[in-house]
Amino acid sequence: MKCLVKRVLVHRLVIAYMALIGLLIGNISCNNTSHDKSITNAPTNYITHSISQNSFTLLNEQQVAPIIISQADYSGVNRVAKLFQKDISEVSGIEPMLFLDSLPEVDEIVIVGSIDKNPFIKQLADQGKINTKDIIGKWENSLIEVVDNPFPNIKKALVITGSDKRGIIYAMFDVSRKIGVSPWYWWADVPVKKQEKIFVKQGRYNLGEPKVKYRGIFLNDEAPALSGWSKEKFGGFNHKFYENVFELILRLKGNYLWPAMWSNGFYDDDPMNGVLANEYGIVMGTSHHEPLGRAHIEWRRYGSGAWDYTVNKDTLDKFWQGGMERMNNWDKIVTIGMRGDGDESMSEETNTKLLERIVENQREIIEEVTGKPAEETPQLWALYKEVQEYYDEGMRVPDDVTLLLCDDNWGNVRKLPDLDAPKRKGGYGMYYHFDFVGGPRNYKWLNTSPIPRIWEQMNLCYQYGVDQIWIVNVGDLKPMELPISFFLDYAWNPESIPLEKLDHYTSNWAQEQFGDQYADQIANILDLYTKYNGRRTPELLYSDTYSLTNYREFETVTNAYKDLAKESTDVFNELPEEMKDAYYQLVHFPVLACSNLYELYYTHAKNLQYATQGRALTNNMADKVKELFDYDAELADYYHTKVSDGKWNHIMSQTHIGYTYWQQPPFNVMPKTEKIALSDNSSLGVVAEGSELFWPQDTVALNLPEFDVFNDQHFYVEIFNRGSKSFNYSIINQDEWIKVSETNGVIKDQQKIEVSIDWSKLKDGRHYSKLLIHSEDNDEVTVLVNALKLSEDDKPVGFIERNGYVSMEANNYAAKLNTEDIEWKEIPGLSKTDSGMSSFPVTGSKEHSNVSDNPYLAYDFYLLHAPENEVVEVTVFLSPTLNFVGGEGLKFALSVDDQKPEVVYMHEGMEIRDWTYPDWFNSAVSNKIITKQVRLKLNGQGQHTLKYFMINGGVILQKIVVNNGGLKVSYLGPPESIIKK
Repeated sequence: MKCLVKRVLVHRLVIAYMALIGLLIGNISCNNTSHDKSITNAPTNYITHSISQNSFTLLNEQQVAPIIISQADYSGVNRVAKLFQKDISEVSGIEPMLFLDSLPEVDEIVIVGSIDKNPFIKQLADQGKINTKDIIGKWENSLIEVVDNPFPNIKKALVITGSDKRGIIYAMFDVSRKIGVSPWYWWADVPVKKQEKIFVKQGRYNLGEPKVKYRGIFLNDEAPALSGWSKEKFGGFNHKFYENVFELILRLKGNYLWPAMWSNGFYDDDPMNGVLANEYGIVMGTSHHEPLGRAHIEWRRYGSGAWDYTVNKDTLDKFWQGGMERMNNWDKIVTIGMRGDGDESMSEETNTKLLERIVENQREIIEEVTGKPAEETPQLWALYKEVQEYYDEGMRVPDDVTLLLCDDNWGNVRKLPDLDAPKRKGGYGMYYHFDFVGGPRNYKWLNTSPIPRIWEQMNLCYQYGVDQIWIVNVGDLKPMELPISFFLDYAWNPESIPLEKLDHYTSNWAQEQFGDQYADQIANILDLYTKYNGRRTPELLYSDTYSLTNYREFETVTNAYKDLAKESTDVFNELPEEMKDAYYQLVHFPVLACSNLYELYYTHAKNLQYATQGRALTNNMADKVKELFDYDAELADYYHTKVSDGKWNHIMSQTHIGYTYWQQPPFNVMPKTEKIALSDNSSLGVVAEGSELFWPQDTVALNLPEFDVFNDQHFYVEIFNRGSKSFNYSIINQDEWIKVSETNGVIKDQQKIEVSIDWSKLKDGRHYSKLLIHSEDNDEVTVLVNALKLSEDDKPVGFIERNGYVSMEANNYAAKLNTEDIEWKEIPGLSKTDSGMSSFPVTGSKEHSNVSDNPYLAYDFYLLHAPENEVVEVTVFLSPTLNFVGGEGLKFALSVDDQKPEVVYMHEGMEIRDWTYPDWFNSAVSNKIITKQVRLKLNGQGQHTLKYFMINGGVILQKIVVNNGGLKVSYLGPPESIIKK
């Protein structure tokens, strides 16, 4: 890449020499501002807190450099300059002087403004003291440069400018961010980092152009939380509210907004909304079903007749024309097309001719109102839900219109352009979701979008050429702070966050909000809480989601969340007081609330199970469910009334407990609990781990799962009371090789007894025995025990079968085969249980007859038992990626022991027609997984190797499970088998 070297006009050779030295050591950036994806944006580490040779002094010794602006500049630039002034004041404790069209008598000054509108910057450019050639005509390109002797009697100037209004604004906010002002200082009350010294390194810093042209957020599904808060705080969704939204977007280097819409009209509710957006330079749009700038609610306010173009064309045309006229000549992207009233399908049939006529007439309205050819006004056509079927069946729009592709509302991209498709003038965009109202169930309460999944899906978009518009539905905005930051940072330059740096993103973000000391610990908490929520949204969580019986699953995931809540509490208690409000919002509340929700449903599941078994603790569990339900409300109340002195009242009022179908309940509803009446006497009850059977209902012997020498399992027997009086128990083991943690005791409520094997007392082979459990009432329960000890000559390698299954996490492969053009990479955290594996580049394909030559991942495993009929069922766990390429969809292949690979069609039988939410779709998005079962021939017990072959890019492997007859039902799949090396 060609470097545009910093050029400083100086009067002394030594200064030129020092500038050259600065270039060589990296203080002067390499600049490339082309929108070409091959260009990497310049490094921007220009702030330092210690003086260096020729550096510019922004703050030192209780003095701060004044800021110079011009009355002739954009009003939005000058408005943000005042925010910039405030930022410096907050950091330094000293408010810098702001001069309008005049130079103060000081040594060093900051000049902010446009190249052509600020007379001082124009003079410097005309005199060659700053070089603006590489930013003129660029898109949102920022320039920050330290200039020596800019004017008589002034030694240095820090020039902050850009190619356009937003480029200048981004430059100011970039400085603010680097000196210690988080973009979330207002929206999450992140404290400003105080500084005593701030210097800007000598140099010229071109921040480059964004890789995605339009980057924004959509405020949606905004009631009751955001609507209640904004009404109390500002009187509604007016310009006072949006001023804070616009500022946040710009601080995050976004430029685009779809405003709150369900009961709100951005332009209609407050005429100042559009004026202020234009002043800030925010590109305004309307959602995918609101054509020509008209909010959905406005048809109900002002429309007449049916929302049906076949019978009400003139009224609708007039309605849309009013929307175009109201947007003036401001920055905008105009939504075209039409859906049914209320964001529904327009008709049961795919009437492409009608929609083509609607689009044609809308473009005529655009031309009439703007007085320009339609192609000179940015437009988008959203292929949302059933509208994609119009496109799939051949409907097309003019080439200048951006095709806004969409995900499935659950973060899985539905369609991407063909790699060999002709370039479109309007390009392609992506409408993505962190929030959704609809089937199979709403998810609106808390963040459920792990960063690795966002990265993986948006990387797909970028690699397939989707780079004109990225817009994401963020619901109430809070509490989506982390994913919003990532989405807009990644949209600015996906190449700056490659896979190799992905696992650093959350740490860097936490450091920006809370400093170095706790950054890594906070990042771990954020990563884990979003991973746990990414397994299943809280609104879809219920008492039977996780297995209470198999693999200790529900207990394990609940305890993991409780451990995370404890860790978060420890951090909260250690943080300085000024950070606690921000920490509660960004980290602590979501962790506490979700941990509590998991414990609530786990406790409810135990309550129902205990009631069936007649346990003495049944009613205690019912009481605890009520306690946890109340605590959920207490957490929200603390958020509303205590955090930041009640600033965020209503913002956590989204209901999330008690869903019975897709739509939210009007208020949280506690799960229905069971209570039982206990006898005054004692009564023995017993369960064995891994079984639904219990004594005394099931009078046959209870069975513990198989023990084997390699896994060295520890299982439990639980003895419980079915009455209100305590009783004594004793346990007799038939053989001394069975170890129990307790042989006798007193049961008031219940007690778990751990059972294990003393392998030194067993010979090779299979052994059967039993435990006898007695109560003082002369009840006796038999628990059968069987153990398998293989010969020491057996030296298994890889994953060892455990209780009839082998479970292998994707990233724990034994070997891999890369090729010259395809490479396997781990995507950290992209799995419900560990990390995902995928082939790169994601656009790669190996479609040929000899799949055995394709890149593969190999997994060694060892079976303790010969498969029945020499066949095992292999379940492949895959991220719920949709068929974004069309046709037969994505494929991969499996083989065992170098047999011929069997090709698996990931999307076989998975079609969405008319957006009817088929069962496979509901399962995939609810469970956040797609599983494919394949029966493979496998000869005998012992050592084997399974290979997973790549055919298409974009497939994310999470886990592989081999069922050798013992696999049991669970949500996450069985825990990973142990590995012998």
